[in-house]
Amino acid sequence: MLQENYKTVQQKIRNACNRCGREYSEVTLIVVGKTQSVEMLQKIYDLNHRDFGENKVQELMCKYEVMQKDIRWHLIGHLQQNKVKYIVDKTCLIHSIDSLRLAETISKEAGKHNRTVPVLIEVNVSDEKSKFGVKVSETLPLIETISSLPGISIQGLMSIAPYVTNPQENRPVFKKLKKLSVDIENKNINNVTMNVLSMGMTNDYEVAIEEGATIVRVGTGIFGERYYKMQQ
Repeated sequence: MLQENYKTVQQKIRNACNRCGREYSEVTLIVVGKTQSVEMLQKIYDLNHRDFGENKVQELMCKYEVMQKDIRWHLIGHLQQNKVKYIVDKTCLIHSIDSLRLAETISKEAGKHNRTVPVLIEVNVSDEKSKFGVKVSETLPLIETISSLPGISIQGLMSIAPYVTNPQENRPVFKKLKKLSVDIENKNINNVTMNVLSMGMTNDYEVAIEEGATIVRVGTGIFGERYYKMQQ
């Protein structure tokens, strides 16, 4: 079942690319391992998949320690400043930069490891109070400030669209993020590229691809509904 789900997602990505005249290679599928066991992720790894995403630092750290070292780990959830030191040398991309203070902490920790950390700016396009991310109007000023920090490379934007039953309802959200990325790209800011657009999840990733997503984040569409342990 897992293999079938994975192949179905791959095919849907291909179909979406075909519909909008894009190459399949332009889109990276991040398999989201939130609450999933190492054994489940290993099954996807064995299908020759290497990009995995985690929402929580603790989960990423635990899986990083025991899984193969050629995995490209993405931190896609909200990142607290006091946890940056644990993952700054373990991730290939941090998707969720939403403040100058967080960026400054990453810059400081990156210096300790003598590396440059690729990051995305998280934008709350729909301006939902329940979501993290900067407002659309605040994105460019934040990027202009962060771009001068050492040890950080701004690669693009990320957003989490509202949960909707009809994925077409999120098309305007994806269009808006794409337009924002183009506008920022045209500013030609040093140390800033807009090559990455991380948007689209299980229920709407096909629409996101049609609107320019270069990364889609899929968990439930591969593993099925998540099981959350009861809090003690």
